[in-house]
Amino acid sequence: MPAISNHSDMTKTRKWQASAFIKASLVLHVGAAASALVWPQTIGIGIAALIANHAVLAAAGLWPKSSLLGPNTLRLPGERSEIALTIDDGPDLDITPQVLDILKAYGIKATFFCIASKVKKYPELAQRMVAEGHQIENHSMVHRHYFSVLGWNGIKKELVTAQHVIEDVTGRRPIFFRAPAGLRNLFLDPVLHQLDLQLVSWTRRGFDTRVRDAKKILDRLLDNVKAGDILLLHDANAARGSNGRPVILDVLPQLIEQVRKQNLQFVRLEEGMRA
Repeated sequence: MPAISNHSDMTKTRKWQASAFIKASLVLHVGAAASALVWPQTIGIGIAALIANHAVLAAAGLWPKSSLLGPNTLRLPGERSEIALTIDDGPDLDITPQVLDILKAYGIKATFFCIASKVKKYPELAQRMVAEGHQIENHSMVHRHYFSVLGWNGIKKELVTAQHVIEDVTGRRPIFFRAPAGLRNLFLDPVLHQLDLQLVSWTRRGFDTRVRDAKKILDRLLDNVKAGDILLLHDANAARGSNGRPVILDVLPQLIEQVRKQNLQFVRLEEGMRA
């Protein structure tokens, strides 16, 4: 098996670089200010341009698959017949053990983007996840609904605290981060760089926190599913089907069986991201 890249070492060898869009936005701001000083009659045009620019900045933060604000992993690299199952918002004392039982029965390894406050609350459950070969990554400290409007200090505090908690409980420091609900702002990328974290979103999701029909969730996840996809489900905050069960428990067995029929192999993110 090829060696897994040392993400931390690679990150520390380079300085943070703003995305092309952020650089263009800075140039626009400077240009608008300079133009207003030299040609006062252009103030209106400059203000309109800045308003449009900020609207795009906001939209980019609200679009989980956007790379305008910085690097954003949506797929596994390479041409290997691999797929990543990622599970968010846990651990949950009731649902996560059942999810782990299903994964164990099928011999599947998953990547859990955990809320660190829950890891701290249920350390034995987090340790079981790791002991059974799963990977725990950073999904912020408390999953604030207003995460995308936090400033630099607020974002850094959320991520740093989560890093320490997860490492203390599991003995492993996360290398990937997923923003709460996938929402973020222009401050996130430099913080991620400073902490040697890589932003990971997803290729497809089932909306299983809202959709109660397991078939509809499966259809969304399996529609044109192919090698390199990163799938998203939730073990906490999961919707419940008409049978009263969290939908992930009905989705997982069918998802695993259907993916295997396509000769795709489930891998943890760390394995799937190897060079």
